[in-house]
Amino acid sequence: MDSLVIRAIVIFAWCVQLTTLVQGDIGTASSYGPPYIPTKCGGNRQDQFPAGNLFGAVSEGLWDNGAACGRRYRLRCLSGNNKPCKDGTVDVKVVDFCSRRPCPSTILLSKDAFATVSNSPNAKINIEYIQYVILTFY
Repeated sequence: MDSLVIRAIVIFAWCVQLTTLVQGDIGTASSYGPPYIPTKCGGNRQDQFPAGNLFGAVSEGLWDNGAACGRRYRLRCLSGNNKPCKDGTVDVKVVDFCSRRPCPSTILLSKDAFATVSNSPNAKINIEYIQYVILTFY
């Protein structure tokens, strides 16, 4: 029985590893700055913000009538004017709805999150993003 559980865990871990090879959706991202509260998701609560201030606000297309609150997206910069992209990805948590009309990007990133993927703080960048889920085992 124990070997069956171990095999299942190994297969599951392998499948999770494969998800990094999957391409996501294409959109745009911009930076937005403080004040970050109140938000549509957590109001004035400070505990809604993840460690490292890696969070964002989403546009109407991702908002899903508020169901986007707490969702996590992994994104990477693809291109932009004056080659703003840094290598790597950033994982962000949705904490707000883009309040600007029209929203300037698919996802507005906190200044810290944006600086992780872009050298240019005022750029509008093209991104690839995918929603992911954090699994917790007890």
